[in-house]
Amino acid sequence: QLPTGLYKKVLVILHDSVLPYMNEPTLMMDFLTVAYGIGGAISLLALNGLFILIHQHNLEYPDFYKKLYSLLDPSIYHVKYRARFFHLTDLFLSSSHLPAYLVAAFIKRLARLALTAPPEALLMIIPFICNLFRRHPACRVLVHRPGGPADMSEDPYIMEEEEPSESRALESSLWEIQSLQNHYHPDVAKAAAVLNQSLSEMEDDISGLLELSSYELFDKEVKKKAVDVPLEFEQVRGLFGKKNDIFAEHFSLD
Repeated sequence: QLPTGLYKKVLVILHDSVLPYMNEPTLMMDFLTVAYGIGGAISLLALNGLFILIHQHNLEYPDFYKKLYSLLDPSIYHVKYRARFFHLTDLFLSSSHLPAYLVAAFIKRLARLALTAPPEALLMIIPFICNLFRRHPACRVLVHRPGGPADMSEDPYIMEEEEPSESRALESSLWEIQSLQNHYHPDVAKAAAVLNQSLSEMEDDISGLLELSSYELFDKEVKKKAVDVPLEFEQVRGLFGKKNDIFAEHFSLD
């Protein structure tokens, strides 16, 4: 029973300042698995250490992907450790041996949560989803389902289901991304429109998008060069200088 603040301080440095210097890093298995089960930011931070134990020390964690799936909630696009979480999630979903139903469940949950996400998160998650389609072609039925969302009276995907295999994600379609094609931010709408065309084989590099902030988006828009758009066919000279102006017939400036 550790205080939440202490958990966070330990887990932030555990993967690079503690585990590499231990003779038996596997001694941290119980601590990390308990931390991973707590939920919230503590679970996100425990992912780093668990990844090292799974990747380098053959740790077998039952229901690992079920727990990872449960961590996807509306706050995931707003938390301080968003970049770290999506970097590790990208690694965990990189294997081509994962079943299609599991990857489809992650795609649908990420897309559904994206409907309320800020633009800086959307510019990262849309290429993230596109990369999952490139790695797992069997999931492309979500995009190319005949008729698409127009023929679906309701989405069969069950958002509240905790078990990915029971979520019925493969029976659904990705109407959420189609909705984002009408997003108020032009960059988001452009990114979402990529799924209307055939995806290239080369994966998008999302490393530079993981820590994208709203300040950077705003700064980019401010620095854009404005394009002068002509609003009148006849150039106006003065307040009443337009040809055949009715105001000029009745008013004059002294």
